[in-house]
Amino acid sequence: MAEGRYISYLRVSTAKQGASGLGLEAQRAAVTEYLNGGRWTVINEVVEVESGKRNDRPKLAEALRLCRLHNATLVIAKLDRLSRDAAFLLNLQAGNVRFVAADMPEANEMVVGIMAVVAQAERKMISARTKAALAAAKARGVKLGGDRGVVPPAGASARGGAVTKARASARAWDVAPVIEEVQAAGAVSLREIAAGLNNRGIRTARGGQWSAVQVKRVMEQP
Repeated sequence: MAEGRYISYLRVSTAKQGASGLGLEAQRAAVTEYLNGGRWTVINEVVEVESGKRNDRPKLAEALRLCRLHNATLVIAKLDRLSRDAAFLLNLQAGNVRFVAADMPEANEMVVGIMAVVAQAERKMISARTKAALAAAKARGVKLGGDRGVVPPAGASARGGAVTKARASARAWDVAPVIEEVQAAGAVSLREIAAGLNNRGIRTARGGQWSAVQVKRVMEQP
């Protein structure tokens, strides 16, 4: 039985399908049937008209951002809406977003993680084949590589701090559009912006209420 918050992601491949609703209605019905019963809330439905072969899907990125903002689960109608996109699987695994497919409820983020591992293994095999081909070319006398003047970046040992900064920047990117909405609604001070975020149900990275100081830190992120 479904419980909690959800962001629904629906995708069709052509503009004609998107305009006519063909395909979307079936997906929407599948999601509704999966959520039937229980205590749940669909915060938003995100519809994308884009080929599954493309990785640059802005609406999917928006759906993931909403999931992180609202601590919600991404729900789709069919696993094949996403499973053909290896890059998406890897991003989903790293993005800390819960996931469920209406046609295969057991295929949650854990299964996606397994798919991502398989995708990574395939990439490693491709890399191994490439290295073997380069080694064979070198054995034949083909000149490879050389000094390209690559200098290791300074402070490479401080990777932990860099990761922390990257996470803070990513969170700021997620929250920025909501802050703009709050400001457009009339909020001026940091305290008013914090109140607007709290009223919209947006939580801080640690799941708490916003304060003026936290808003200031987010807005100062590069």
